[in-house]
Amino acid sequence: MPRPVVYHIPVCPFSQRIEILLALKGLQDAVDFHVVDITRPRPDWLAAKTGGPVPLPVLETEDGRILRESLVLLRYVEERFAGAPVARADAYERAVERLMIARENAFATAGYAMVMNRDRGRTAAFRDEMLAHYRWLNDTLEARNPGGLWLFDRFGLAETVFAPLMMRFWFLDYYEDFALPEAPEYARVRRWREACLAHPAAQQVTPEQIVKLYYDYAVGAGNGALPEGRRVSSFAFEPDWPDRPMPPKDKYDRIAGDAELGLV
Repeated sequence: MPRPVVYHIPVCPFSQRIEILLALKGLQDAVDFHVVDITRPRPDWLAAKTGGPVPLPVLETEDGRILRESLVLLRYVEERFAGAPVARADAYERAVERLMIARENAFATAGYAMVMNRDRGRTAAFRDEMLAHYRWLNDTLEARNPGGLWLFDRFGLAETVFAPLMMRFWFLDYYEDFALPEAPEYARVRRWREACLAHPAAQQVTPEQIVKLYYDYAVGAGNGALPEGRRVSSFAFEPDWPDRPMPPKDKYDRIAGDAELGLV
């Protein structure tokens, strides 16, 4: 039987959301996932399907129709397939869930901007912005479920949206020595973050994998672009990431070469 297909780039956090949602619903085989090589020009066959070079992921339905935008795809999968519901059923709780999810774009933008920064003079400002997002999340969680782990009573749609981003922010831990301060205003969000990262449905990627593949982001080159002096992207399929050494952390001082990164 034909199934919907999700076209995505390697270790894409926005595609991982769909994988987590399917795992929560017990429907891991309901959708096929097709990885697109970010280091090469977008293939003509994919551009023909999507009507041009649109951002990934995109979902192709069984009858060839195309949907895009991560949060739209989540809603489609939630409503299209049976299995345990993940989004809140109560109208008020659903509104609170959506309010929290509305913060995800700014949260993602702040994290990616921080890792791509190579100006030491701007580091503190990026750190302050990141911490402000975590304080907002802390306050939201504290207001809705102060004694619990999740936004409500279980790992839900808000956690499905944020967990992949917090996993990508392992690159902040590694390259920026970022950590949540040991202070009361981060206690609730720290508990939530740790629970999200450990949830069985969200184990598609590892810290080592993220740190190695996102090295080029750490030196200012995103979306498969090549940093200065390099011939192979850190997102290359070969050599595979487990066979590479851990990248150097001195991103503000230099750009590591292909050989040092285990890419040749």
